[in-house]
Amino acid sequence: MHDLSAFPITAKWPAQRPDVLQLYSLPTPNGVKVSILLEETGLPYEPHLVDFGQNDQTSPAFLSLNPNNKIPAILDPDGPGGQPLALFESGAILVYLAEKTGQCIPTDAAGRYETLQWLMWQMGGVGPMFGQLGFFHKFAGKDYEDKRPRDRYVAESKRLLAVLEQRLEGRDWIMGTAFTIADIAVLPWVRNLVGFYEARELVGFDDFPEVQRVLAAFVARPAVARGLEIPKRA
Repeated sequence: MHDLSAFPITAKWPAQRPDVLQLYSLPTPNGVKVSILLEETGLPYEPHLVDFGQNDQTSPAFLSLNPNNKIPAILDPDGPGGQPLALFESGAILVYLAEKTGQCIPTDAAGRYETLQWLMWQMGGVGPMFGQLGFFHKFAGKDYEDKRPRDRYVAESKRLLAVLEQRLEGRDWIMGTAFTIADIAVLPWVRNLVGFYEARELVGFDDFPEVQRVLAAFVARPAVARGLEIPKRA
């Protein structure tokens, strides 16, 4: 039996199964990256809801694991060398879990780096730009009379969708026939953009048939459908 009591986060979110990976998250585009990969790989884990409504992300317990107060974060009792590993940042977690399980990442060096390239593209471009568009289109930013900030993020989101559209032509997934962490990183954000952010018409999503095709294939995967709902909201 693993003892995780040395990690303060387990005082707020007790581990019922301390021998399996602990996931601290919320079903947002960044959060579901990890739950989807865990469902795809079959790696046992225990999810814990980090409730933003209760400001859980700023609690001392959560900050003890992630000082950047963002979800997701994990605590793996069976980390490298058999020692517990605490990890935050969704991209880093995806790479760690893919390499730990040997799934959803190419085994050849060139393929691995190309996959990481698209993962970094999502982290540096898609996530921040789509997120800002959401703020200025659906949330508090929509009340600003000056629409130049919104239009800036609309234009950049369209450009990023065009990059993805071109990449997907003639391919099943971002890396070709193999489903990888690149898809798991990018597609939840596309889904969020046209769904939760209600920006489908704003970004001209109907002009990107390849992105539509691959997004439909993505959400049709059973593991993805499960992962999109984990952790369950309170």
